Amino acid sequence: MALAAAVLWGIGDFAGGMGVKRAGGTVRAALRIIVLSHAISLAVLLLILGLRGDTPPQAAPLFWSIAAGIAGGLSLAAFYIALSRGSMGASAAVSGLLAAAIPATLSSYLEGSPGLLRLAGFAAAGIAIWLIAAASAGEAAVSARGTTFLAIAAGAGFGLYFVCLKFAGPAGVFWPMALARTGSLATCGALLLAITSTRAAWAGTARLSRPAVLWAILVAAGDTSGNVLFIAATRAGRLDIAAVLASLYPASTILLAGALLKERPTLRQAFGMLVGASAVVMITL
Repeated sequence: MALAAAVLWGIGDFAGGMGVKRAGGTVRAALRIIVLSHAISLAVLLLILGLRGDTPPQAAPLFWSIAAGIAGGLSLAAFYIALSRGSMGASAAVSGLLAAAIPATLSSYLEGSPGLLRLAGFAAAGIAIWLIAAASAGEAAVSARGTTFLAIAAGAGFGLYFVCLKFAGPAGVFWPMALARTGSLATCGALLLAITSTRAAWAGTARLSRPAVLWAILVAAGDTSGNVLFIAATRAGRLDIAAVLASLYPASTILLAGALLKERPTLRQAFGMLVGASAVVMITL
């Protein structure tokens, strides 16, 4: 389930970066793509919950679900801007490493050591994430000027997001996701209104053209499906295992960039995918 989440998140991230590009590549564009995609996602989740008749969570799971939405919304905004402005690979590498490291560290503290073989697998997965998603020296230099901080902030936020979803897991799968979407919509919607009111200070045009809307729909499908699978994975097993495996999402982002944008994977990236495969074997044994 965690590996399937990684594939779907990679698709959603690629679609998010493309949607922000189509909408203008600005802060407002990123927020508008997130608000639209999360509104679609929330509508579908509420429909599912209505059909299932699940009871809404209370107390701690409610808090952690909303906290996940706030962290996730802010992180996605930073990540999509980084993807749209710089090398997709460099941004995905930095964010992926932090997203895996934070929950893995916390899980090892709370749940104990996962064992030497899995620890070796975690290390191999970290190397694989970097090899798969790291840009060339020239791309990295361009990215570093405007997007490194955004990628770091996004990775830290994703790590917190993973932790919050784990603690929200006792409430089930769909309610935590719906509440997280509510939190992200409220946060990103408020930011969008604030930025729109000071438009002169945030130059740029955020156009939601038809291609941008279509990308936003793909974001909703990929990101929401991945999140549901990730919550299910954390309910079935350890947080560190689920988070590290799911953080291999840059692989599918890079493969899509290669297929659709002709950004051909390098020998380094191909080797990284082999390392990633070996990491999956070590972690899941």
